[in-house]
Amino acid sequence: MKARVMFMAGAAIGYVLGTKAGRERYEQIKKLSRQVSENPNVQEAAGMLRAKGGEFAGAARGKAGEMASTAKEKVPQQKVPGRHKADDEPTVYPG
Repeated sequence: MKARVMFMAGAAIGYVLGTKAGRERYEQIKKLSRQVSENPNVQEAAGMLRAKGGEFAGAARGKAGEMASTAKEKVPQQKVPGRHKADDEPTVYPG
């Protein structure tokens, strides 16, 4: 029981000290990230990356369309048992 109380007290003290140090470090990181994001060189690089990303997305979209159209030709058409097309005569069994 005594060990449990000591552990809980240590955990509480560690939590309080950790949150204070954690908050200060968080504020430092937030300030640094804001400075970096506002840097004109970083903004220019981000704009170029967005443009390249758009180009790659367009190329990928085109390639996907090509692959989808050729996939239809490559996949053999198989009749699924129990299914028929609308213009097929249904099979009638005497009953």
